Amino acid sequence: MKQPTLLALATALVLAGCNGSSGNSNNNTGSGGTTPPTTGESALEKALPLSIDVFGVTIRATANIDRTKMLHAAQVMAQYLDNDENGLVDNEAVVEKLVASKATLVMLPKESDMEALGDKLGDGKQDNIQDLYGSEVYPGGSSAAGFDASLEEVLHLITHVGYAQVYPKIFGEKPESQIADAMDQARGGRFTSIPAKYPEGAWYTYDDSTCDYSCMVTEYTYWALTSLLGGQAYEGRLEEIAHEWKLNTPEKVKLGDPAVYTLLTNGEYGLATKLPNGNYSYKTFTIQGG
Repeated sequence: MKQPTLLALATALVLAGCNGSSGNSNNNTGSGGTTPPTTGESALEKALPLSIDVFGVTIRATANIDRTKMLHAAQVMAQYLDNDENGLVDNEAVVEKLVASKATLVMLPKESDMEALGDKLGDGKQDNIQDLYGSEVYPGGSSAAGFDASLEEVLHLITHVGYAQVYPKIFGEKPESQIADAMDQARGGRFTSIPAKYPEGAWYTYDDSTCDYSCMVTEYTYWALTSLLGGQAYEGRLEEIAHEWKLNTPEKVKLGDPAVYTLLTNGEYGLATKLPNGNYSYKTFTIQGG
């Protein structure tokens, strides 16, 4: 699976995971009168001229993105935030945090386009940005042809920038939060880095060595929630993901990981109870800047 680190806007922009930890920005002062690369919102808008507003959360994309896929991502985001599709967000505090943090989903046609974007934006790391590539978006839904990554990357942005910040003791991406304690059980222990071998019986065995503890929590939340919603249960999917996650159905999550099941089904937090399908019924989104 693509590591869920939030986007690092450097020569190549790489997110912290499934959302990851933020790094230090580097200033290129340049010699001989060279002007340092422009960073910040204006540079982002220039590089990514297309946008959609979803309850105040922004999706930005390059001009050559497939519009159908961009609109699909917007509808998936809307369904995660307004799962009963009544036009009102299900957790106002989370959406307010996303908006205040300028949480942004960045879309490009394919992953190789990221390097060029990094060159335009300059150095630095932004922990409120999540990348999603058109090549991994399937508006018709996940199938043997491919998993619809909008279900993953949109959720990463929402949990990493939203839930983890609003509920640090519950969804915080650090040891001893409730979600982290559940993850430690799922992995057979608390590992701040990828172990050489996971303990026998572990059902969450993420193996990307570049993923830090925060990233591991974000990825675990994604696996658990989307499995609980039925998003990982289509034919052939378990064979693709078993090396990383074994509880790919609602029943397996309920029986095999009762800690995360109890947490993610607690209605107090307004998490999704049905899987987004990209057909948000309350409103029609439009792309600005195109």
